[in-house]
Amino acid sequence: MILGALAGRLFPAIPKKKNDFVQLSCTLLLIFSMGASLGQQDDFFHKLGELGVQSFLFFLLPAICSAAIVYFLTRCFLPGGKAEYEELNPPAEEGKTASVRDPMMFYAIAALLLGIGCGMVSVLSSVLTPLAAYSEWILYLLMFSVGISIGKQKGILAKLLQFNVKILIVPLGIIVGSLGGGAVCGLILNYPLHEAISISGGLGWYSLAGVTLSNLAGSSVGSIAFLSNLMREIASFIFIPFAAKHFNAYTCIAIAGATSEDTTLPMIMRYTDAETAVFSVVNGVICSTYVPILFSICY
Repeated sequence: MILGALAGRLFPAIPKKKNDFVQLSCTLLLIFSMGASLGQQDDFFHKLGELGVQSFLFFLLPAICSAAIVYFLTRCFLPGGKAEYEELNPPAEEGKTASVRDPMMFYAIAALLLGIGCGMVSVLSSVLTPLAAYSEWILYLLMFSVGISIGKQKGILAKLLQFNVKILIVPLGIIVGSLGGGAVCGLILNYPLHEAISISGGLGWYSLAGVTLSNLAGSSVGSIAFLSNLMREIASFIFIPFAAKHFNAYTCIAIAGATSEDTTLPMIMRYTDAETAVFSVVNGVICSTYVPILFSICY
């Protein structure tokens, strides 16, 4: 992303529409690849049916608590709000709805469902295996493209330096909100407190959460951790536009959690601005760093 930012600064004539198309294509490819990986798992739908309600609760409450705390803190200590969305996303033309004007949410859902469907077909599954194996290179290209968008914006770094330690407000709110929401889930579902807050401590990083808690607490808790954090990542593509319009730009980051530095970053950037995108990357790095630490402390 740093290389992309340098390219955007040195070559400001890079066409914005073509760069946006690269971001859109890479994002949908990553979502499709994630769906294909899920479809290839023989027991995924069994787990979803058996543990789906509990996983949904462990996704919903931590995400809501994170968004509420981040919204409150940023309203008090950081600028930004509804006006940003109206400026970046002007009202749709008369006779057209916002969803028709920008169908990104439907593209994301369609890519996920198509990926799951293709992953379930054995012939297609084997063909798609290289896509999953090299998906990190798609992510690198996406980060480079996002960097170009950031580099084309002037004065972002100077603006961020003005925030100094306040840039830690967003990840702090996400961590506290996620753990608090997990504790509430534990009370509702009668889970031990350390297991409940460990599940929500994944902060959206479903792969690490699932594997780690499977080893620590068993396959049942690991499956809930995997599904709930996966739901958080998928739901981000749906709720980020809503949060940007009705709350503020930082609330979009809160919903995404640790994924705000990679897969959900283009969606955040699409509905906010380049400055928030940099906040998003910083938040993702901090949250991703703290996920294994939270597992160690909480469990």
